[in-house]
Amino acid sequence: YLAVVLIASVVTALAVPPLRVLSRRADAMAHPSDRSVHAEPTPLLGGTALLIGVLAGLGSAWFFGDLSEVFATPGNVIGVIAAAVVMWLIGLVDDLRDISPPAKVAGMVLSGSLLTLVGLTIIYFRVPFLGFTVLPPDLSSLVTVVWVVGMANVVNLIDGLDGLAAGIVAIASGAFFLYGWALLDEGVLDPANVGPLVAIVTAGACIGFLPFNFNPASIFMGDSGALMLGVLLASSTIAVGGQSDDPFSGQAWFFFAPLILPLVILAVPLIDTVFAILRRATKRQGVATADKAHLHHRLMDLGHGHRRAVFIMWAWT
Repeated sequence: YLAVVLIASVVTALAVPPLRVLSRRADAMAHPSDRSVHAEPTPLLGGTALLIGVLAGLGSAWFFGDLSEVFATPGNVIGVIAAAVVMWLIGLVDDLRDISPPAKVAGMVLSGSLLTLVGLTIIYFRVPFLGFTVLPPDLSSLVTVVWVVGMANVVNLIDGLDGLAAGIVAIASGAFFLYGWALLDEGVLDPANVGPLVAIVTAGACIGFLPFNFNPASIFMGDSGALMLGVLLASSTIAVGGQSDDPFSGQAWFFFAPLILPLVILAVPLIDTVFAILRRATKRQGVATADKAHLHHRLMDLGHGHRRAVFIMWAWT
């Protein structure tokens, strides 16, 4: 796992410089506007660097004997890759051409549906103090797609300051990997489970991207990167939390509900997302309408600088 996270980080970092050049030549740039906080046109193909890093991390893991059980039946890995590529492509088209919100949501649904096709679904659903439920196939697929769409939108909405989304996803993925690793160590999680691997690869790609994305950013991840990170985070939590029926998975109450953990880890951006939806609904605006009233914008309005606002959000996460 240490080798995998290192490879994902290094490959992502190496992919950034040529993609910055390509962004400028292809005019794939994020231009300043009244809704942005940057003053100069910035390359927008960072999501492609993240995808390359993720693919490198998963590809290198294929050759490590200790992780051979994960690839013994590679359907789940292939499904995660396919879902990530679809989400990246939808985001890239939106970055370059601005697609309509319904078309964007349709792409997210397609990405989540690919996970259900390979059987990577939320089968077992635990609610703390309320019990354990086995979801029927149709409901399992629906909940999985909703989870993917929700996670993708959460990551996309917090991508408003340099390094904010990459840092929060790195923290969340790293934390969830440690949780999955603990379950593996306890013998609770099947060694063939793809969740911990996807989590650590996601964290590695974000770590490699952060030096270029932190303020002042020389490249943005764009919707292509944010949406892709969302589906990867969703995939790892689904694999660990929705695929194990073992009654024991820790000593604290929330360990009986692995799907609760990402909600706790991502509490700050999730709360921000809920308030954004309510704010736009009260103003009779579309949910996808951008504004400058997110938590990170409010922190800056309170007098915190760009970097300090990001550090505060990281610390909360």
